[in-house]
Amino acid sequence: MPVLAPDRLANDLHDTNSRLSFWLDSLDLDCVQPGAATPQQMAGLLSELMRAGEWLRALPREKAPALEHELGVYRANVERLRELLPSIHRALLEQRARLERERARVDSASEWARSSRQTL
Repeated sequence: MPVLAPDRLANDLHDTNSRLSFWLDSLDLDCVQPGAATPQQMAGLLSELMRAGEWLRALPREKAPALEHELGVYRANVERLRELLPSIHRALLEQRARLERERARVDSASEWARSSRQTL
């Protein structure tokens, strides 16, 4: 990827930081009522992180103050995500356990229905 102009990079990173903040805020709201992150939330976060990763690999040696600021905001967003990941992981594990219990219940009911048909 070619080196982008520092001002353009700062603007692009600012936009990404805004979208990252949106997705992180939506995860924080969900933490009040614990639940796993939605596929949309995770896709949004991943998209922004990948986009920023491309830009970070193309950083110019000399960084304008606006770019330095946006890099700081980006670091803060990534730290915020890192803090949220354990609760997301825990919620996903709880959801998987709930789904496995439900599947076992459905399997049991299905087996009961099959055996009931055979006795009739």
